[in-house]
Amino acid sequence: MESTESLVFSAMYRERLAETLPRVLERIAAAAEASGRDAAAVRLVAVTKGHPMEALEAAVAAGLRDLGENRVDELEEKVGCLGRHAATWHMIGHVQGRKAARTVEIADLVHSVDTLRLAERISRAAEEAGRRVRVLAQVNASGEESKSGFDVAEAVEQTLRMAELPGLRVDGLMTMAPFVDDEGILSSAFRVLRETLDEVRASDPRVGPELSMGMTNDLEIAVREGSTMVRIGTALFGERPAS
Repeated sequence: MESTESLVFSAMYRERLAETLPRVLERIAAAAEASGRDAAAVRLVAVTKGHPMEALEAAVAAGLRDLGENRVDELEEKVGCLGRHAATWHMIGHVQGRKAARTVEIADLVHSVDTLRLAERISRAAEEAGRRVRVLAQVNASGEESKSGFDVAEAVEQTLRMAELPGLRVDGLMTMAPFVDDEGILSSAFRVLRETLDEVRASDPRVGPELSMGMTNDLEIAVREGSTMVRIGTALFGERPAS
């Protein structure tokens, strides 16, 4: 029997998503239409970092099938509770090399492959598991020292080297934009990622067309610049509950 607390959380998240999900979808649709794109080309990844299982259950009940987590431990716990095939599971946060094998077992797409060394660890784990793992190369498109990812100057070369590794399928690129309100700065970062992917794919068409960029505060700009995946947490689920 569910606890009273669980029932309260479940009702809260279902009611919240009934309001927030249509608004987020409308934002994506409006941004796509304004830039001459099909909204169906933009996938919504619901980021449940820090939220309880009731949030994921409400998300699946609302029709969301792409769920993202920032930490391997939390992703592993939630996959274990909800089921490996209940959703497409996205690992969007930093992956420590020692957790590469665990990530391979639970993630359908790893957005945050930010070094060639990590890519090689994931490659070895994928080979050992007899799997081909979908990954994105993370690029520091803004050049901020605090951001992870390949420098723009080396991103093409490093991504092409990743694409040669066994057990990996490089589906495209990902970036974390600066958390600023300056539309020019945000547009520039997203444009750099798109142009980098164009250059990569011109050299190796095996690399996929995915651009994982855009979050709650900047999704419209990201969609305008070509995003195929936006990672949305707060706009869907609200602020994370206090620990």
